[in-house]
Amino acid sequence: MRAIVRDQVQAVPDITALRDRLERMQGRRMDAPVLPTHPAFSSLLPGGGLRSGSAYALARSASLLLALMARPSQDGAWCGVIGMPELGAEAAEKYGLDLDRLVFIPDPGPRWLAVTATITEVLPVVAVRPPAVSAAARGGAETTRLAARLRDRGSVLLVQGAWPQAEAVIDVADPRWAGLGQGHGYLAGRELTVSVSSRRSPHPRRARMMLPAADGSIELLGAPAERLVPRERETFPVRAVG
Repeated sequence: MRAIVRDQVQAVPDITALRDRLERMQGRRMDAPVLPTHPAFSSLLPGGGLRSGSAYALARSASLLLALMARPSQDGAWCGVIGMPELGAEAAEKYGLDLDRLVFIPDPGPRWLAVTATITEVLPVVAVRPPAVSAAARGGAETTRLAARLRDRGSVLLVQGAWPQAEAVIDVADPRWAGLGQGHGYLAGRELTVSVSSRRSPHPRRARMMLPAADGSIELLGAPAERLVPRERETFPVRAVG
């Protein structure tokens, strides 16, 4: 019994040292708090929410972006949207964002990365769409400084597009609209698959959901499942689905 206890006591410093090393390698704390998001995403995202001090790479879907931001906004977090001039207040309000705590910067200009870094110092949740010709997805000094600033401030960055060292990649696929019949009618809701790939889980997870449902809400259809074949990390397909 003493030998077992001694081994356990000796293992504590080793575990602590290993954890510190992993955190330095990943550039983030493994026990960082998370911001709750809609329950439909909680079983897909690492930690069940948006991890403070982290960046997420998203498909170019306005519905997905607003759905992820809605719960933090409702809980009182200020949110910022950068480089998305077509995203209006009406759409944000439809998904439940608090417009009194929402900042729009439609055109940040060529120094969009510096603008994003500045905004993350004062807002806990920031969404940005990098320019199509941006090289930020390949990394660099400014991107590294932004990552350090996120960790220091505990902000969450949601990027529509590829992003280096992303906490997770959130993609959408196979959209199917409901509401049309015999060539007439109104679009009432959209069903699609949301998948999340991350370095924290061995396999990507995906779920079918209504985003949005006919009443504007988000509805999970069935239980989330793991994909048997992990996605390639080097490529990130971006689909304009809404």
